[in-house]
Amino acid sequence: MNYFDTDLTTLHDKLVNKELTAEQLTRETLAKIKADNEAINAYITIDEEGALKAAKAIDEKGIDADNLWAGIPVAVKDNIVTKGLRTTAASKMLENFNPIYDATVIEKLRANDVIVIGKTNLDEFAMGGSTENSYFKTTHNPWNVNKVPGGSSGGSAATVSAGGVLAALGTDTGGSIRQPASFTGVVGVKPTYGRVSRWGIIAFGSSLDQVGPFTRSVKDNAALLNLIAGHDEHDMTSSDKAVPDFTAGLDGSVKGMRVALPKEYLGEGVDENVKKAVLDAANTFKELGATVDEVSLPHSKYGIAAYYIISSSEASSNLQRFDGIRYGFRAQDVKNLEDVYVRSRSEGFGDEVKRRIMLGTYSLSAGYYDAYFRKAAEVRTLMINDFKKVFEDHDFIIGPTAPTPAFGIGEESSDPKKMYMNDVLTVPVNMAGLPGMSLPAGFSNGLPVGLQIIAKPFDEQTLYKAGYAFEQATDFHKQTPEIGGDK
Repeated sequence: MNYFDTDLTTLHDKLVNKELTAEQLTRETLAKIKADNEAINAYITIDEEGALKAAKAIDEKGIDADNLWAGIPVAVKDNIVTKGLRTTAASKMLENFNPIYDATVIEKLRANDVIVIGKTNLDEFAMGGSTENSYFKTTHNPWNVNKVPGGSSGGSAATVSAGGVLAALGTDTGGSIRQPASFTGVVGVKPTYGRVSRWGIIAFGSSLDQVGPFTRSVKDNAALLNLIAGHDEHDMTSSDKAVPDFTAGLDGSVKGMRVALPKEYLGEGVDENVKKAVLDAANTFKELGATVDEVSLPHSKYGIAAYYIISSSEASSNLQRFDGIRYGFRAQDVKNLEDVYVRSRSEGFGDEVKRRIMLGTYSLSAGYYDAYFRKAAEVRTLMINDFKKVFEDHDFIIGPTAPTPAFGIGEESSDPKKMYMNDVLTVPVNMAGLPGMSLPAGFSNGLPVGLQIIAKPFDEQTLYKAGYAFEQATDFHKQTPEIGGDK
């Protein structure tokens, strides 16, 4: 199966017309994944037995002509729990964790006869921007295996980029879908906070986390969000707003729309080729009949500092549950209860997770709460207000997804501060709870560059409309990495 030469609608038609069976498609997908996995390391667990069993059952039942996703294999980030299928969050702490229930998004996939092909690699507990912080392996970028794929959803981005699957799910806390999408040249969407249920997601930052899709095209991405979006009674933060058809209105037109380009997004530290790609994209939108204005998001410069205080504080609270008592890794030869706690966490968590727990615990501690956590929350409100002001006069915002293309494996892993700055352009979207998209917009020295599009809360339709128009007017999305192509 060459996923570079097909799309969801074409595959669906072949399945419906019996030119292809779900089992054949699954076997070919597994073969492609295995062929690339040694070079890319995108997967922690490949569920060959479960995927083939599901495919056979779907073939016996018959493909529903009205269900686009029936019989389609999809990869899932390994911090999304899957019943009976190991879920590790890429941590030694959960190395052998076998969940007894499915996350809501997985329930929705299975209810629509989607085949979960396997669990993808990530930075441990989704904490990182390169997928080098996994306990199990380092994932490589299909465009250049000496480069990182981004993170923390690097495994999901890499397998879609390499043509292993048509689509994958990731999670985004501060850019963990959009930044790897940018680095690997695919479409990645972080929906509005609350648009998709977080129930069954191993939590990092509960006020920031959101599940979203990776695909090779904007239309397929919209179709997958159709499947997973909606209210969930298990998740009190999920919205009860009606879910529209996100594939409707994809007509390639942005005529008359007003586009905002924040000057802060093209400032110091942004690679010149990345700047050029964004300015070229702005001209593309002008040629399509939109108006592009320079705007300001003055408090975005405080985003990284505020984000790492808030997200680490929430992480320190969420990760308390991993105590060596109820489930997960437990240290051996312990002498007392305190020894269980201290040694289980010391041995079970990696360095980056420990770093964030310490930062978060410090920020929430007596005497420092007002100086750090409360101040960060106030900055978050100012950032939200900045976006509101811009959206009073504009339909969507554009800018770079990441300040640079993919960097080398090992290049930044020893410098946490430098690594954190890779999120400088994506964290404001999470802080404000907005929907954001990254899609291919150019290249820098042979590596993909992503354009970020940001829309108003619960206005994913505009996000997809703008992204589709840009995609149809360019051919960046048609380029493929050599590891998965025929070049």
